[in-house]
Amino acid sequence: MSSRPWFRDREAWRLIARGYLTWLSALMLVWEIAQARLYALWREAEGGYIAFSILHCTLGDVLIGGISLALSLTLLRQGAVGSWRWQPIAAVTVALGMAYTIFSEWMNLTVLRSWAYAESMPTISFGDARIGLTPLLQWLVVPLVALYFARLALLGRGA
Repeated sequence: MSSRPWFRDREAWRLIARGYLTWLSALMLVWEIAQARLYALWREAEGGYIAFSILHCTLGDVLIGGISLALSLTLLRQGAVGSWRWQPIAAVTVALGMAYTIFSEWMNLTVLRSWAYAESMPTISFGDARIGLTPLLQWLVVPLVALYFARLALLGRGA
C-alpha cells in the first residue's frame, strides 16, 4: 500500500470522475427509469414531474455513490490507485450505499411520507419497515458494475 493517500493521487481522481461516476450516472439513470413504475408517482403525477423525479433521484444516487466510494477509500486507507484492494473497496462502497438507502427509504416512506410504493413494488421487512426490493438491488448491482467498468478502463490504459 502506498504511503500517499488516495485523495492525493491524480489517477485516483481521474478514475473516480471519468470512470466510476460516469458509469454510475448512466447506470443509475437507466435503473431509475426502469423502476419508476414501482412507485405510486407513476400513476399519480404528470409526465414532467415524473421526469424531474427521475433526474432528481439519479443525481442523488450519484452523490450517494460518490460519497460511499470516497468513504470506503478513506476507511480502508487506500493509497495510489495502482495499489487499491478492489474487493474490499467494492464491499464497503455497496454496504454504505445500501445502509443509506435503507435509512432513506424508511425516512421518506414512513416518517416524511414524501413518496409511496405502487402495489407492484416487491418489499422486504427491516424490523417494522417495509423497504422496496428494487432500491436495495440497485445498490447491490449498480456500484459494482460501475467499479468493474472503471477498473477495466484503468487496466486498458496499462495501470
